[in-house]
Amino acid sequence: MAPQLFDAHCHLDLMAHPDAVADEATALGMGLFDCGVDPRDFARAKKRACNRSNIFVGIGLHPWWLADGRCGTAEINLLCEVAAQERLIGEVGLDFSARFAGSEPLQIQAFDRLCDALVQHPLAGRVISIHAVRSAGTVLDALESFGLLTLSPNSPAIIFHWFSGTSNEFVRARNAGCYFSVNERMLATKRGREYARQIPLDRLLLETDAPAEPQADASARQLITSLKSASLHIAELKNCVVESAESIVLENSRFIFDFR
Repeated sequence: MAPQLFDAHCHLDLMAHPDAVADEATALGMGLFDCGVDPRDFARAKKRACNRSNIFVGIGLHPWWLADGRCGTAEINLLCEVAAQERLIGEVGLDFSARFAGSEPLQIQAFDRLCDALVQHPLAGRVISIHAVRSAGTVLDALESFGLLTLSPNSPAIIFHWFSGTSNEFVRARNAGCYFSVNERMLATKRGREYARQIPLDRLLLETDAPAEPQADASARQLITSLKSASLHIAELKNCVVESAESIVLENSRFIFDFR
């Protein structure tokens, strides 16, 4: 059965009971994009999803893991090697928050190397979920310089997850045809609500970014409640009925992730 609700950015491996959440999501008709944060965990995540058609797994390397030393050159090499053969990429990107000062060159090196690997090994239908905190302009510069924002049959779907950049960066990403995945916590801020209002419905996705803390208890029902709440906020911002917003957003997910 095709998913009737889709979480476009969450982290099963960071949940206390990932297999239980995966089973529950399957039973409830929920789809999700399980974004990796450490490429060493990718094989395990793929194995979890292999018999669950509603779970999509991305190979990722979170910039926080680079910034605090949990990952380094070996993990960047692994990311690029595996991502070259994979359709789904994420979570990747840059975080230039003050607490990660000094790690920017390593983060940029990793992101540039990933972009180069993807360009050298193009795949139709590729999806990239991107973290860009205080760095959206730099991310867009890299995507543009590697030709990943150029429309072509092999152009990836670029998703900015929980966008928090400047207004100019938002307009630039929107005009480049990027998608945006939106969650409850983004919609709790004035800026987040205004960005959500300005995102065209056909470029909008829903996410939870769950769990809020590593190894936190989570359930698929909690994810669904969060997505439904975000849908209601979106409908209010767009001045449309919630069923219409949910239908369009689900169709966006179906198109990007290619499920029936």
